[in-house]
Amino acid sequence: MSSLENDFLTLCRLMKLPEPLREHRFMLSRRYRFDAAWPDKKIAVELEGGIWTRGAHVRGKHFESDARKYNFATLAGWKVFRFTAGMIRSGEAVRTVMEAMELNHGALSGPPAKSKAGS
Repeated sequence: MSSLENDFLTLCRLMKLPEPLREHRFMLSRRYRFDAAWPDKKIAVELEGGIWTRGAHVRGKHFESDARKYNFATLAGWKVFRFTAGMIRSGEAVRTVMEAMELNHGALSGPPAKSKAGS
């Protein structure tokens, strides 16, 4: 596990998020995997390391392959969030996932309650 993955999982635990599946294979025919995923909510996280050092996934073939993977995931109904090291270490990544889970939960529980002000 990379230090970036470790940081993200540690923050998830501290914030009491359900434990994500690591290296979740969401499309068997394409061998695509997410760095972290909550399949029951169709929420996925991709940890984007190497953006300042010109890592493989920000160049040519790998960048294109990742774009294709994200498009397939979106077509399959996944919410895919991409986070850099700075976003993870600042807490932004975990806050975003928490918000996505709350929104996802709200969408499953039906329409919002009527406002008293509008009555």
